[in-house]
Amino acid sequence: MTGTATARPVPVTGDSFRDALARHAAGVVVVTARPDGATPEGLTATSFTSVSLDPPLVSFYVAGSSTTFPRLRRAATFAVNVLRHDQADLAARFASRDVDRFAAPTRWRPGPQGEPLLEDVAVRLRCAWHSVREIGDHLLVVGHVTGVELGADDDLPLLYHRGRFGRFTAHRRHH
Repeated sequence: MTGTATARPVPVTGDSFRDALARHAAGVVVVTARPDGATPEGLTATSFTSVSLDPPLVSFYVAGSSTTFPRLRRAATFAVNVLRHDQADLAARFASRDVDRFAAPTRWRPGPQGEPLLEDVAVRLRCAWHSVREIGDHLLVVGHVTGVELGADDDLPLLYHRGRFGRFTAHRRHH
């Protein structure tokens, strides 16, 4: 490959590992739940992925030190709201502390099981809890998808890369 920088080995430290992972672009979701009809809870995750088609399973990771997750976990169900490219403010809001994440300008409605569904997102997945496992300093959360709501076909995803939000641009084929 001409014209490309050669990868250089570096020691595995907290900083080098964090820097390496930051170079991987990830989609952005907001996970929401409402335990027993109480105050809705939600958090931003960039570690969301599909696990299985049959049964339909998805997963995300959350820091073991999260103060939001224990409250979110008390709900019977949760929703994964896949954000659109123009929803960086919403992602930042649900990643912030000491803010009412569901107050205006956040727009949402309760789903069939009471889970908060964010308005105008690219995709909503309603989930039942499948499993939660401690792995390293994070929790691996797996949800069983019980409902799917799709936004517009032309919705582009919000991406997170090197500590910043951005948008997807399709590669143009050269003929």
